[in-house]
Amino acid sequence: MEEKRETLGSRIGFLFLSAGCAIGLGNVWRFPYITGKYGGAAFVLLYLVFLVLLGLPVMVCEFAVGRASKKSMSAAFRELEPAGTKWHWYSGFAVAGNYLLMMFYTVVSGWFLKYFVEMLSGKFVGLSPEDVGAAFGTTVGTPSSLLIWMVVVIVIGFTACFLGLQKGVERITKIMMSALFIIMIGLAIYVAFLPGAGAGYAFYLKPDFKNLVSGEHGLWDTIYAAMGQAFFTLSLGIGSMEIFGSYIGKEHSLTGEALRVIGLDTFVAICAGLIIFPACAAFNVEASAGAGLAFVSLPNVFNAMGPVAGRIVGAFFFLFMSFAALSTVIAVFENIVAFPMDKFGWSRTKSVLINFCAILILATPAALGMNVWSGVHFGAHIGSIDALEDFLVSQNLLPLGSLVFLLFCTWKKGWGWDNFIAESDTGDGIKFPANKVFRFYLRYIAPLIILVVFVAGYFDIFGK
Repeated sequence: MEEKRETLGSRIGFLFLSAGCAIGLGNVWRFPYITGKYGGAAFVLLYLVFLVLLGLPVMVCEFAVGRASKKSMSAAFRELEPAGTKWHWYSGFAVAGNYLLMMFYTVVSGWFLKYFVEMLSGKFVGLSPEDVGAAFGTTVGTPSSLLIWMVVVIVIGFTACFLGLQKGVERITKIMMSALFIIMIGLAIYVAFLPGAGAGYAFYLKPDFKNLVSGEHGLWDTIYAAMGQAFFTLSLGIGSMEIFGSYIGKEHSLTGEALRVIGLDTFVAICAGLIIFPACAAFNVEASAGAGLAFVSLPNVFNAMGPVAGRIVGAFFFLFMSFAALSTVIAVFENIVAFPMDKFGWSRTKSVLINFCAILILATPAALGMNVWSGVHFGAHIGSIDALEDFLVSQNLLPLGSLVFLLFCTWKKGWGWDNFIAESDTGDGIKFPANKVFRFYLRYIAPLIILVVFVAGYFDIFGK
């Protein structure tokens, strides 16, 4: 007799888990620095447009496939596809995408936990900007430190999965996400009262469309960057959302649920900017400092607040960043654990233990690639081991996987439009637009946009 599939205990658990998977380093780390790089408020508006045009329909597709199949990506397409078709071939790529994502994401997540502990201990108090920059270089350049914090992240993630779907993954994510929202709102209120913060709000909230056209990067690069950020921040295309659709009932329509998840995701991204840009303006830190904004520029901001206030605010900031990163780790680990449970009938304990060992081994090259294996290089356009892993996921599996989900849900030779609409609209709440115009958009225009993002990404990497 087939073992009954686990389910989530509450709707809020589903929303927090799905949002936790979407809310990660793409929101709280990448979004602020890429917004600073591409000029502020006008970029944010473009990002929000593409979030609705691309992110929403693909998320509804993933939820629908999950809820209809009651399977993870290892078996979902095979469960729903017409006889004789080969949509299930993509399942292997989706599985690989989750492993690849965690192979470097667990390493970077460890940075934030390490900085939380060091900020709390007062390590950065009194350091000069040069010393703060050197501290980050030491973090990345010390293999033992990277490996220790990577292991801490992996242990936390798989411990949540080991405790079970409801008692572990759902309960821990609820606590973590609630704390994340409280810390984030508190920090946003605190920086609002810093002298000079107004310039940061103006940069972040007042669009300058003239600069959008004539600025350093130009209109096309800015549009492409906004499109890519909106697309990648939700981690769509590798079944990271699909798995949570497979754990929920049919009481609520999926469009409404997707809107709530995207709303939470967007709230965190916007709020991260409301913390970072006013703080940077108040202490004359360049908002376009790039990827080092969180680890090099912001510790200087915290130091400028004074030894006590800066230590406390800085610790809470990196705790907030850690929770955002760990929420994604736990959600993707749950997806990884569910694969062999659905495919091979493994118990949760067996899947957790084997995957724990696998991720420990698979994530090690990314950590060592930043120091002792830095000589392992994949050309000038890609670079290090972790950059290759990021490239395979972000530039390839996420957009192409989202394309597969769209085509599977809208083409007659896939699951089909009628089945997709019937599943997505089951339950109370907002219904998915089922008119001919929107069907045409999803079947042809949205896939074309995704292909444009895919090709433009390759040009951006290899063509310059």
